Amino acid sequence: MALTTHHLDVQIYYEDTDHSGVVYHANYLKFFERAREHVIGTKELARMWHEDGIGFAVYKIEIGYFDGAVFGDTLDIRSTCRKEGDYKIIWTHEAWRPQGTKAAVKATLELVCLDRNKRLTPIPHYDFL
Repeated sequence: MALTTHHLDVQIYYEDTDHSGVVYHANYLKFFERAREHVIGTKELARMWHEDGIGFAVYKIEIGYFDGAVFGDTLDIRSTCRKEGDYKIIWTHEAWRPQGTKAAVKATLELVCLDRNKRLTPIPHYDFL
C-alpha cells in the first residue's frame, strides 16, 4: 500500500534561526510536530485524549541535517506515517527548501500509543493511518 505524503508550508522567521542565520537544529522538531498535528488535526487529537483516553509520545528519533534553511525560506514539510504493530506509529518527515533537489532535513520518529496512566495501549483504527 502506498503511503500518502502530506505537505505543510512552514515560514522561517528570524526567531527560528541561530546567530548565523540558519534554522536552529531543534526547531525542525517543532516543525515536524506541527506537521503531525496538521495531518491528524488538533480537534481530533483533543478528542482522542478526552474521549478515547489515548495520546502519542515520541519514543525514538533519527534525524539528519543536510542543508540548513535560512530566514525568509518557506519550507515544504513532507510527512508520511504508518502503523507498525499494535502500539507504534512511524512518522517520516522531510524539510525541503525552495527549489531544493533533496531534503534539507530528514527525520524518522517512532511514537507509541499511551493511555492516561502512561501505559502502552493498542492503537485504535484512525483515518490518518
